[in-house]
Amino acid sequence: MSFEGFNTKDFEVFNVPGLAPRMEALIANVRPKLEMLGSDLAPFLSALCGEEMFPHVAKHARRTINPPNDTWVAWAASKRGYKALPHFQVGMFESHLFIIFAVIYESSNKAIFAKHLEKNLSKVKKSLPDDFYWSMDHMDPGFTPHGDMSSKDFTQMAEKLERVKKSEVLCGLRIPKGEAVLDQGPELISVIQSTFEKLLPLYKMAF
Repeated sequence: MSFEGFNTKDFEVFNVPGLAPRMEALIANVRPKLEMLGSDLAPFLSALCGEEMFPHVAKHARRTINPPNDTWVAWAASKRGYKALPHFQVGMFESHLFIIFAVIYESSNKAIFAKHLEKNLSKVKKSLPDDFYWSMDHMDPGFTPHGDMSSKDFTQMAEKLERVKKSEVLCGLRIPKGEAVLDQGPELISVIQSTFEKLLPLYKMAF
């Protein structure tokens, strides 16, 4: 079976009320696709990054009351987990699919990334497409388009990454639900691969 993309029913999982029913819908509809995507893209990312990259599909195991508002597959250079490492993700909120590079709050690489971001700021500003976005909270679907980020915004982001223990940074592409490419499996994989190639310099800056 080959990856067929994501359809409207997949996004509607996040409208199912209650933890158990939503998890049931997520496990039945979305998780198998994320697992397939994880294994399909691991060889591509391993070749891109020059080291073996392992897929990790969100299990939401710690949740006891609140149903998840998003879900994802992450790839990192460890079989044991991804949260402590710079990583790539593909996931979805009810409103959109996201394809990102991330360094989240568990990672000690944040300060390294912040220093390299400040040092390479002009290159970063020029190299990424304007429709990519930045966020400092992986749980919040809010964002700032790359094209709207000023040098001051980047400096403030870098300072926060260095100073605030719980800070994090995400950058990548959002595809709103309903876009035709989402349920075209091969085309979507091509978009994901192209996005990861554009994000690779950020990943390398985190080490």
